[in-house]
Amino acid sequence: MNTSEGVRIALQSLWANKLRSFLTMLGVVIAVAAVIAVVTFTSGLDRYVAERVFRLGTDVFIVSKISPVITNIDQFLEGEKRKDLTMEDYEAVRDACDRCSVVAASVLNPSGHIRYAERSINDTWIRGITPTMATVLDLNLSAGRMLNETDEENRSPVAVIGTDVVDTLFPGEDPLGKELRIEGQIYRVIGVGEKQGKTLGQTLDNYVAVPISAYLKQYGAHTSIRISGKAHGVGSQLNAAIDEVRVVLRARRHDAPGKPDSFVAETNDNFLSLWKSLTQTLFITITAIAAIALVVGGIVIMNIMLVAVTERTREIGIRKAMGARRQDVLMQFLIESATVALLGGFLGIIFGIAFAKTITALIGMPSAVRLWAVFAALIVATSVGLFFGVYPAKRAAKLDPIAALRFEL
Repeated sequence: MNTSEGVRIALQSLWANKLRSFLTMLGVVIAVAAVIAVVTFTSGLDRYVAERVFRLGTDVFIVSKISPVITNIDQFLEGEKRKDLTMEDYEAVRDACDRCSVVAASVLNPSGHIRYAERSINDTWIRGITPTMATVLDLNLSAGRMLNETDEENRSPVAVIGTDVVDTLFPGEDPLGKELRIEGQIYRVIGVGEKQGKTLGQTLDNYVAVPISAYLKQYGAHTSIRISGKAHGVGSQLNAAIDEVRVVLRARRHDAPGKPDSFVAETNDNFLSLWKSLTQTLFITITAIAAIALVVGGIVIMNIMLVAVTERTREIGIRKAMGARRQDVLMQFLIESATVALLGGFLGIIFGIAFAKTITALIGMPSAVRLWAVFAALIVATSVGLFFGVYPAKRAAKLDPIAALRFEL
């Protein structure tokens, strides 16, 4: 009995009993498909989140009153008790941070209402920003100009708008120079941002950017701002820049020595580490469920192989009578059980990747196939087949040839 012959016999047996074979492999298929789909999603999302969701460079940090990512209610309540960050804080950081190449400030209203003539758009992100914020966010324009220092100093009612606002309020028109109403206040359009697309199905182009001074004038100065900084480099230079900012803000906010900061400083790495911890938890959960499915699938394979041993008892007797050794029979059934599991692994990989790519096509959730996951799935599936095939194979190998020849179903 060689390997190729064992595989051929296994495939013939599978083809002869198609429904039984499919049900035998179902547990392995489901387990492998689940793990492959999760790995494909998380791999694609890791890169996508870094590039499109947080959209921070490796040399950028954000200082805010409350962390942009809240993980529990206590963290939220603690942040709400803190003093607001003000434009005076921003100016102090801007003047004192020698290790920062750029310092910017921003504030956000995520549910604004914009109107032009008889057309309107809701849930628009209204951003109050300093002109330097465009450098931090790498915000580029497709038309017009960006906000400048004069706009900021004069609290000018001017705005840069996203392409969704253009498509909804100015279909077929040039929006530059037009006046629109942002929450009832009139602003003149001076620029149009480049199209950014969607993040996890949510558009990134439904926004209006105005001078932060004009924003605070309209919405009230008692609004906590967010301070963003771009260091001269990454690693130690980024940490040094954050330390400079912390010294300035702790002194201004009278944070007592030994007490924690009354603000939070976050970097892209902080956000990504939190994201990866969440996806790791998801992966562990799905892997645990898949392991249960694999065990169930392995038990099914073992039961079906026991049925196959019973059905082919006379065949085993003939083989032994013609000189087949115990190890030959043992190897035959081990190869068959491994082939069943391996084929189930192949089908699971195909179904898992197909499911992930279908979701990507339907809702835009990013995905990326990982070869290590494919190979690992095949190895694990084959190992399950070998492990649960040992008992049926040993039972077949121990059959007495004379008793086997006399056996009748």
